[in-house]
Amino acid sequence: MSTKLESEASLESTVFGFLRRRLTGTKPLPAGIQLTDQVAIVTGSSVGLGLEASRQLLQLGLSRLIMGVRSQVKGDAAAAQLRSAFPSATISVWTVDRESYDSIRAFADQCATLLRIDIEILNAGFMNTPYTTVAATKHEITMLVNYLSMALLAILLLPILRAKRVAGAARPPVLTLVGSDAAYGADIETAGPVLQQFDKPKAFSQFPWYSKSKLLLVLFVSKLAELVSSDEVLVNMANPGMARGTAFFRGVPTVLLKLVAVVRFLLARLAAVGATTYINAAVAQGKESHGAFTTDWTIKPYPKFCYTLEGKEVREKLWKETLEELNFAGILKVTETVIVTESSEVADAARQIATTPHATCYSAAQEAAGL
Repeated sequence: MSTKLESEASLESTVFGFLRRRLTGTKPLPAGIQLTDQVAIVTGSSVGLGLEASRQLLQLGLSRLIMGVRSQVKGDAAAAQLRSAFPSATISVWTVDRESYDSIRAFADQCATLLRIDIEILNAGFMNTPYTTVAATKHEITMLVNYLSMALLAILLLPILRAKRVAGAARPPVLTLVGSDAAYGADIETAGPVLQQFDKPKAFSQFPWYSKSKLLLVLFVSKLAELVSSDEVLVNMANPGMARGTAFFRGVPTVLLKLVAVVRFLLARLAAVGATTYINAAVAQGKESHGAFTTDWTIKPYPKFCYTLEGKEVREKLWKETLEELNFAGILKVTETVIVTESSEVADAARQIATTPHATCYSAAQEAAGL
């Protein structure tokens, strides 16, 4: 588990750690893995890593694939390719827009209509410039797509995945969220609210912002996993590393694209190789990966910040602020149905959030938790 790898965390944030991850060879899946009769959902699956992960799941005999895509047209085109290659599989295309909370809720409702779900891979990685807010949420788009929307969908899916578990199955349903080793170099302010840091245009910088959003996701997943039984839903993270053949750098200014192209040529993996990290986390890693950060086909330490006292305090604040931000979707009730080991302090703070007018939620949660 990542929680036990603190001694290795410092190395991962160095240039040597970065290069070592880039030069690590592919680790094959254990022999004999077959996904016959299983159902998997992969978001961001019309292109790049998500599409390659979908292909690899089908190669393992997956019976039904749900492709979560932003564009129906692009999703249908990608699905046509996969249907041609895997005619015995059932492949559906459902839309989900990470910039819209309503779209995320609708997607979760669709997932609830399935008879079973064995694997859910939440694939998202986005950078944008200049600083841009989404009108409906009033949040900057990079942080919204990479963190808040991921957190909302993950929480909404937990009771669905638990309910869809097949009796006698060898593994519980697996929820794999896609992270990034960019989190190793991220820096978060430890004083004051966490999410409000991302509502300050003057502080915006494209690459650091992306790294910070991914660090928030690590903190969120590590907290969530402490509160959810791995016997019911196995929750982990997968880092694909820098990959070619993706649309990840579409938001990079034109003047930097040539430099990015050189770096990708020298250090990036093929998308098909990067996608194997998703498959490893979703089908090969066991309960020891619950809440863990996986990269290079193995469990790695969290960023060093996560092990510090300041990091642990930020994680608790982030959890409470996330509950506040997303409670319009009823996530407090959702967490109450799946959380099995929540401390009384966190529970009391969460209930305070649910019953306090929105404008005073944050301060009430602070007071309830003694922060």
